[in-house]
Amino acid sequence: MVALTAEKQDQNLLSRMAAGDGHGEKSAYFDGWKAYEENPFHPIDRPDGVIQMGLAENQLCGDLMRKWVLEHPEASICTAEGVNQFSDIAIFQDYHGLPEFRQAVAKFMEKTRNNKVKFDPDRIVMSGGATGAHETVAFCLANPGDGFLVPTPYYPGFDRDLRWRTGVNLVPVTCHSSNGFKITAEALDAAYENARVSNIPVKGLLITNPSNPLGTTLDRDCLKSLVKFTNDKGIHLIADEIYAATSFGESEFISVAEVIDEIPDCNSDLIHIVYSLSKDMGLPGLRVGIVYSYNDRVVQIARKMSSFGLVSSQTQHLIAKMLSDEDFVDEFIRKSKLRLAERHAELTTGLDGLGIGWLKAGAGLFIWMDLRNLLKTATFDSEMELWRVIVHKVKLNVSPGGSCHCHEPGWFRVCFANMDYQTMETALERIRVFTSQIEEESLILTKPMAKKKKCWQSSLRLSFKDTRRFEEGFFSPHSPVPPSPLVRAQI
Repeated sequence: MVALTAEKQDQNLLSRMAAGDGHGEKSAYFDGWKAYEENPFHPIDRPDGVIQMGLAENQLCGDLMRKWVLEHPEASICTAEGVNQFSDIAIFQDYHGLPEFRQAVAKFMEKTRNNKVKFDPDRIVMSGGATGAHETVAFCLANPGDGFLVPTPYYPGFDRDLRWRTGVNLVPVTCHSSNGFKITAEALDAAYENARVSNIPVKGLLITNPSNPLGTTLDRDCLKSLVKFTNDKGIHLIADEIYAATSFGESEFISVAEVIDEIPDCNSDLIHIVYSLSKDMGLPGLRVGIVYSYNDRVVQIARKMSSFGLVSSQTQHLIAKMLSDEDFVDEFIRKSKLRLAERHAELTTGLDGLGIGWLKAGAGLFIWMDLRNLLKTATFDSEMELWRVIVHKVKLNVSPGGSCHCHEPGWFRVCFANMDYQTMETALERIRVFTSQIEEESLILTKPMAKKKKCWQSSLRLSFKDTRRFEEGFFSPHSPVPPSPLVRAQI
């Protein structure tokens, strides 16, 4: 008997969900991760490996976290100082969560919003990271086939987090670089109408503030207009605010919680916030996600659903102790903002010197890099060609704009907070070598009687054996940066 192919076996033995590709991982965003996992960069063991710039992780304050843990062994039930609480914490805990955990998280959320709002601990619902929180909200608010409006570009993982198991549709609200990718009333109305024509009932609008991947923040007027839009339509507003404490620029982060009381007759039952400690505290491995809803019924149902993805009681215990240390929290937030600003300046100063554009923003763990002038044609096929060179030859894993559903090809998300200073310098040096190669080929092309130029996508041959250039600190803040023929796009 001829063996069945893997695909046939999946169809016969597995569910449609398991056998299908609704997970959304057939994307350049995830392919870049695979390229990194196959050949991860290490300064000594793998100096020619792929540098991970596709992971939005804040590792800049790990030293502060380690110092606190060492100084507070009683926060863990697995130490001599904390073991007396082992029996109380390790036994079954109600899915409401430890009271001290919910109180500490509510207080921390207030601090990350400059204490301008109050959060009720009884509205804190636990989840296994923001991923689980988003799916829980989707299950609570929408039926299979319903839709959420989502401004573009948006985090590629939303295609998995909100759609895969829920059957919900994501309807893009197309934003443009001409105004810095701001959300406009016209774009919202057009997306809502497109959903209507496509027979997709719209149940809500999902926003990320600060934005992933843009790193921008929404101003007060924009937030109020979004609340008014959703209230007028009778649909929900879900605000993903997981980067609340990463704002380091001139533009202040404003939570949707701040503007609710400023809108006459606002129906707060339609307002929901998704939060986590993954980005602001740099703790993605602890899987602390939060749903905060102003809707009593959503809180009740989400809490019941949370039993499928609870935060471990040991983690709750540790987090409650840590976040209750107000001096530590205040110092952590202050230093995190300073270090993010320094790292952002390091990367953008290097790109400025090479004439590479980026969207002006001051939040998040990434920049939105503009390489439109390096595309052979203004198409997403050309963007993918360029991305493959960057990942497989330049050995930098960045996320192409197409994977973020950007309307315009040529933009890339570049993460900068998940590596040390030396690795960032190595990444910038690789970009410099890459752009120098393009410059050389451009000069050859302009010479009289020049031979037919090979397209740089196939002829690029970069070598990083000479590590002396990296050791010299080429892109330190005080170093001169050589000129480049690349023209910086104005936003």
